[in-house]
Amino acid sequence: MPYTPIVATLGYVLSPDRRRVLMIHRNARPGDQHLGKYNGLGGKIERDEDVVAGMRREIREEAGIECEAMRLRGTISWPGFGKHGEDWLGFVFVVDAFSGTPLERNPEGTLEWVDVDRILELPLWDGDRRFLPLVFDDDTRAFHGVMPYRDGKMQSWSWSRI
Repeated sequence: MPYTPIVATLGYVLSPDRRRVLMIHRNARPGDQHLGKYNGLGGKIERDEDVVAGMRREIREEAGIECEAMRLRGTISWPGFGKHGEDWLGFVFVVDAFSGTPLERNPEGTLEWVDVDRILELPLWDGDRRFLPLVFDDDTRAFHGVMPYRDGKMQSWSWSRI
C-alpha cells in the first residue's frame, strides 16, 4: 500500500536576537487535539503550493508576519499521528528573519515568545521533545526522521542526517 500522508509544514520563528522562539499555546478550541500544548506554527500544504510557499502562508495566517529568511531544518514522517490515525509528513523550518509585528493570538490560541533554551520545559507533545533539539542545534545539515504514533502516543523515534 502506498504511503499517502497529509503534507504539512512546521515553523519556528526566531526573535531578531535569536534567543526566543514564537510558539502558539493551543488554548482556544475545546475540541483541539493539541489543547494545552505549545506548538510551532504551520499546517497543511495546499494543492497548488510548494512547501516553502505553504510555510510562508501559514506564518502569515497564524502570526500576521512575513517570512524574510528561513531554512529547512528537517523532515518528519508521523505515521498514525492524526486524530483518526492519519499519516502526516512534515517539513520543519526555522524562520531567521521576518517583517511585521506578530499577532497576540489567533483562533487556535495565544502566541508567546519563549526562550529557546527553555522550550523543553513547556507542555509539548512527547515527540516534540525528541526532535526540537535537532531544530535548534548548530549542525547545518537537515535531519530526517520517522515517529510512528498509535492511539495518540509516540511509539518510537529514529532519524538520520546526510
